[in-house]
Amino acid sequence: MEDAVVVLVTTPTAEKAAEIARALVVEKLVACGNVLPAVRSIYAWQGEVHDEPEALLVLKAPRQRLEELSDRILALHPYEVPEVVALPIVGGSERYLDWIIQSMY
Repeated sequence: MEDAVVVLVTTPTAEKAAEIARALVVEKLVACGNVLPAVRSIYAWQGEVHDEPEALLVLKAPRQRLEELSDRILALHPYEVPEVVALPIVGGSERYLDWIIQSMY
């Protein structure tokens, strides 16, 4: 189970999230990406508090590809400092988790 991670990425639109997810799946950096089209992000940036609509991209990926995945997200993303946060998977369906790892082949 510790071989897979969930990676969270916020994007300005659901379309941009889908575009990034599709590229990452095609390039075999992730097994899949889920686009949650409407989240509200409240954050501090450059000394101001912002309250913006965004989309959330939830990616499932092999841990061993995390550095390459992060680099690719940074290249595809329009934000100056995009969110790329990896969370360990500590449990779940063994078959599903195996599928995540096998997706890179």
